[in-house]
Amino acid sequence: MRLNVFTDNPTVPIDVKDRSISELMDGMLKTGFQGRKLAESVQAWYNMLKEEDLTVLMGLSGAMVPAGMRRVISYMIRERMIDCLVSTGANLFHDSHEALGKKHYIGSHLADDEKLFEHGVDRIYDVFAVEEEFRTADNLIADFAEEIGEISCSSREFMHLLGKELVRRGAAEDSIVVSAYRHNVPIFVPAISDSSIGIGLTIARRRGLKLDIDQIKDVDEITQIVEKSGKTGVVYVGGGVPKNFIQQTEVIASILGMDIGGHDYALQYTTDAPHWGGLSGCTFDEAVSWGKIAAQAKKVQVFVDATIALPIVAHALHEKCRGLKRNAPNFNWEGPEGLDIDYKE
Repeated sequence: MRLNVFTDNPTVPIDVKDRSISELMDGMLKTGFQGRKLAESVQAWYNMLKEEDLTVLMGLSGAMVPAGMRRVISYMIRERMIDCLVSTGANLFHDSHEALGKKHYIGSHLADDEKLFEHGVDRIYDVFAVEEEFRTADNLIADFAEEIGEISCSSREFMHLLGKELVRRGAAEDSIVVSAYRHNVPIFVPAISDSSIGIGLTIARRRGLKLDIDQIKDVDEITQIVEKSGKTGVVYVGGGVPKNFIQQTEVIASILGMDIGGHDYALQYTTDAPHWGGLSGCTFDEAVSWGKIAAQAKKVQVFVDATIALPIVAHALHEKCRGLKRNAPNFNWEGPEGLDIDYKE
């Protein structure tokens, strides 16, 4: 075998000069390690957005909203860099909290937690929040649930109603929930009970309300999205429940007789490692063995703190996508045969 099979592409050191973030990312494609992986993720995401009839699903875990990432995600929703969001309930509770005018605060991971407790302050690493304000939001969700009444609905339907309520209360569009409501981007919360939204709904239940969030309907609805999309690309911020909830759609579709072959693009920003055996760090190559990711899919995993990666990636895509006319999917949940997807610019 000739040597230059392995030596055709030399690395190129990064110059320090005036340039945009997207130009920096392009330059980092010829570096190494996680810097190159970050740049590859930008390029892969951009290529996804240029594809015809492709749906982008994002899994969002971790405390991204308290850490200041909510406007990044809401921007991606408004610009249709993502078409469907699967999130922890916590992120959406914190988003609703800020949408209603409340804040998270710059704190310190070295704070005395006993003193914080005495003063009613909660700590999320180096971010603070006021417990009484959270409890006010818990009760607001309980009150809102009582207004909805005794219904059974998917978490997608519930989040749509919550988005409508936040708009009624004057919430700004920099909210994830509000942006999704206004731009017809479905939000699924497969572990909604494991969050302050679940706390609010529990309060409503104790008051006598029988509102049922049908989590199996969630599974059915998101599987329909994958089944009826031309192609699918997935982006995972962290891992956990949102990652597997999206991944398993391919398995369900296969069991139901639809051979759709796995997701066509797969990106992940994670601090977890594969050798512990957990889903959050497992490789996309492993997912190929389950049929969750297509063998030929473009796969990029970046081992990085998402609070570092997301602002950089979002700014790079903001620059790269200027003038891009994407045919994003439009979801119609009222069709006679369930979900109908129409791709339009």
